[in-house]
Order: sequence, then structure tokens, then C-alpha cells
Amino acid sequence: MNPAREGTGADPVFVIATDHPALPGHFPGTPVVPGVLLLDQVAAAARAAFGVGLLRALPRTKFAAPVLPGQEVRIAFAPRDALRIGFSCFVEDRLVAFGEMAFAP
Repeated sequence: MNPAREGTGADPVFVIATDHPALPGHFPGTPVVPGVLLLDQVAAAARAAFGVGLLRALPRTKFAAPVLPGQEVRIAFAPRDALRIGFSCFVEDRLVAFGEMAFAP
């Protein structure tokens, strides 16, 4: 699967704060943003951008590099059909995650 490099209009961005409650246990001394937090942000941005329902499935997901707390993550979407949306996440120009999400109507 080729990760998308083009967004729809202005690509959404997000930052997981350095004091997020999930970070102390993931991993102590060297915090890394948990993948589930990244995916939650991507799903929320997709719902806002495309008007889809709740996330139903993750047919494909790959984490290519760690995301550190406080880093800005840019999401590029690549719609597949009305309820399936491909995504790629970047920190600066470095691909950190990509995949596909399936949503309820």
C-alpha cells in the first residue's frame, strides 16, 4: 500500500500534549505517543472532514516511526469510497503512520 501524500484542502494537524495522561506508562522515562491516540485523532479528523459515522474497522494500519509528545502531526487523507478513507500521518516530512479506516454511515 502506498501512503497518501496529498490532503484534501488544508491538511488537519494535531499535537498530543506532553502532559497527556497516557504518556507516563508508554514508556516510562522515554514517552512515545501510543498508536491508539494517533488513530483516535485521525478518526476524529476524518469524521469532521467527510461527515462519516463512527469508526468500524481498521483494515490496514502501519506505524512507520514513533511520534513524541508535543510533535505536530499532519494528516493527509485519500478517500477510497463513501465509507473507506486512506490516511497518512507525517511529522514534518517524515511518514509516521498510514493505513485505511472504515466508517459507519
